[in-house]
This record gives sequence, structure tokens and C-alpha cells, in this order.
Amino acid sequence: MFSVFYKKEGKIVLSQSMSIFASLPLEDVVWIDLVDPSGEEKRSVEAFLGTEIQSRAQAEEIESSSRFFETGEAIFANTNFLTPGPDEYMMQPVSFILVGKSLTTLREVPLRSFTELQRRMQVNPKPYPSGYSVFASILDQRVDLDADMIELLSKEISQYAKRINQQEDINEDLLLDISQLQENTMIVRENVVDKQRLISNMLRSEKLPDVLDNRFAVLLQDISSLINHTNFCFERLEYLQDTVVGLINLDQNKIMKVFTLVSLLLMPPTLVASFYGMNVRLPMIGASDPNVSPWNWVIIIGVMVILFVGVLFIFKKRKML
Repeated sequence: MFSVFYKKEGKIVLSQSMSIFASLPLEDVVWIDLVDPSGEEKRSVEAFLGTEIQSRAQAEEIESSSRFFETGEAIFANTNFLTPGPDEYMMQPVSFILVGKSLTTLREVPLRSFTELQRRMQVNPKPYPSGYSVFASILDQRVDLDADMIELLSKEISQYAKRINQQEDINEDLLLDISQLQENTMIVRENVVDKQRLISNMLRSEKLPDVLDNRFAVLLQDISSLINHTNFCFERLEYLQDTVVGLINLDQNKIMKVFTLVSLLLMPPTLVASFYGMNVRLPMIGASDPNVSPWNWVIIIGVMVILFVGVLFIFKKRKML
């Protein structure tokens, strides 16, 4: 699917017919938006622009030299737009081609920032005299959405911090949730840094209209603040992760302390029983030595109890319990 936004009598008109290219001059076209286009649609736009449109593989290329480059007639820029999922964020590649003053975008999925901008363009066309203005508006909206995602991450981190402070459900699942938040934070930061590199390249381009220099510079400052915010979020998550690991270790140490205490408390009685268990007259045994007092076993049990209480008292006095 594709949409063509062009100027006509002071307005911006939308057309979704390929036949419009036959009668439409390039200088009147503000924006051509391609969403998962067919081969015929893509070839039609390439013929109209007089340049080749990058493939999806080229748009996903990691090398910075492939993500932004210029030719004599066009600027090619590639970046990723984040879409939130149930547990993690997904990156959707978007390509921008600027030929003359016209912008062409190529993407695979619908994106909210594009849909909102298209609606605003038709209602108020004045702020969008060229494709460069549309490009700046798309990046502006994208940075605002990235800021909203970072704010949501920050709120989620605060909720986890509250749970940890109240010691609610401190277990391995909480540790895995924090690890997933760290992964999401790194994805958002990577995406924001990618925008920073793109805007920096645009500012160095001689094709960028001078009137947009200040706007792109402000975007660059906003992105710098977002990067600082994501760094703070990541440091906070590392602190929470260390806190959870420490609390889990403390719980495990308490369990081991109990087992150790039980073993120590039972050692004196076990020692006494091993010494005297075979040499005393025990109850409920018919054959016994008449010279051995039947109360010896009571005395031994009393000694065992005294030793047990004595060891327990020593541990409590030394605050080892």
C-alpha cells in the first residue's frame, strides 16, 4: 500500500492511485509513504523518483555507512522505530529517501507517529512545505514517543523498587523481571542513540534547508537528555538487581544458619548418648543388671537437656541467633 501527499491550491491532497504519477511533477510531491508495498508499487515509485529504493535487508544493515548516505540527487537514511510488545520491544526498520524536496518512506508495519502526522498534514498543511519538514516532524514525534516509553520504564522501575523496599515476593521471578527490564532499557537506549546518529548526519548535510538547522539541533539536545535518562534507569536497575540478590542471599544464609544451629544443638546430646547408651539400664527392657540403678537413663536425659539449653543460651548471648 502507498499514499502520495502532494500540494494542490494551497492544500495537501492524498492520493492512493499509481496513475497520479503520470500527471504530477516531483516538486509538488511532499511525501510518498510506502507500507509493505507490492513489487509494482515499488517500481512505480522508483521510476517517478528516478532512484532505487532500498530493500528491507539494506534498511536493517547495521553499518553506519549504510544507514545514512548521500548521492548527487538524494539522501538515504535508515533507522528503527520501537513498537511495544507484551514483554519486550520490537524494532521496525524504516527507510527515508529525500529526492529534491520530496520525502519517501518505506516501512513494513503501520506506525502511530506516521498516522497522526498524515491526519495533521491534511488539516493544517502550512507547517509542511516540503519533505524535509515532514521528515523533521516524524523524528520529532518519534522522539516524543521514545520519551514516553522511557517514562513508562521509569515508573515500572519505581514499582519494583517499592516492592523490594516492602520485601514483597523477593524471589527468582522478581530477579528475572528486573533482568527483562534491563534488556528493554538497553533496546530503548540503542534506538535513541540510532536517532542521535541520524540527526547528526542530517545536520552535516548540505542539502538540509537552513531553516531546519535549529529544529534538528533542538532534537539532538532532546535525545541527549533521553540518553542520560536511560543511563540513570539502567544504573537504578543494576542497584535493584544487587539488592534482590543480596536479600535472596540473606534468606539462604538464614536457612543455613538454622540447619547449622540444629546440628550444633544436637551434638552434645548425641555425644552423651553415644557414651552411655550401651551401659545403662533402660526402661521397658526385661533383662537388666540389678546393680545398675534404673534412674541412670533419667539422669543422662537430664544432662542432655542441660547441655542443649546451655548451648542455646550461649548462642543467644553472643547474638548468633
